[in-house]
Amino acid sequence: MTKAAAAEKAPKTKAKAKGKAKGKAKAAKPSHERASEPAIERVEPPARQARAASMQLAAEVARLEFELAVARAQMVDLVARAETDALTDLINRRGFERELRRSLAYVKRYGTVAALIYIDLDDFKHINDRYGHAAGDAVLKAVAMVLSRHVRASDMVARIGGDEFAMLLWNCSEADALAKAAALEAVIGRTTATHAGVPLSVGGSCGIALLLPLEQPAELLERADRAMYARKAERGSMRAAAGA
Repeated sequence: MTKAAAAEKAPKTKAKAKGKAKGKAKAAKPSHERASEPAIERVEPPARQARAASMQLAAEVARLEFELAVARAQMVDLVARAETDALTDLINRRGFERELRRSLAYVKRYGTVAALIYIDLDDFKHINDRYGHAAGDAVLKAVAMVLSRHVRASDMVARIGGDEFAMLLWNCSEADALAKAAALEAVIGRTTATHAGVPLSVGGSCGIALLLPLEQPAELLERADRAMYARKAERGSMRAAAGA
């Protein structure tokens, strides 16, 4: 090889080596350039996102349903308390009148026979005046307990006034109601309450009224109340005649 050919080949070899080095430098970026590259954010598949949202929604619905159930239970408890006599735990007049409205509507629709017994205690004022209201409360509790034991599961007993009680009897004819009223007068007369070591007892007068389809609760109670006062007068005359 001539000197001129060798000289011509040497620059080409150097240029080729220089090109390879430049390619390697271009392929491998400096570490500070690699660090500055933005990180690739991982995106959840749409199906997984939908499942997570659905589970969250179901949990929220379950929570709201639980809170609603608690609120409803509290409302039921408040209504029950508002319609319960605090002394005797019987239904009070408000609750009894509500039940009478439902019962009158039932009688109107189905023609069922039902009766109301109105009960007033005899000589109760004498108990309060002589022994005090605590003694009177003891008598009321004793009478309420006795009345509760003498009704069927389908019937209802309530305290509708100071010393006044009422019973709602289903499938009860007038004759059956009169017999029941007489039995209640007898059992009340045998009831004794004790207060401060003193035995206390009262009598009871009962009036009855059958439920009429087109009647209002107030009218029904008024009829039974009149029957009760008529019975109280009759019992008073009987006692006076017996003592004469």
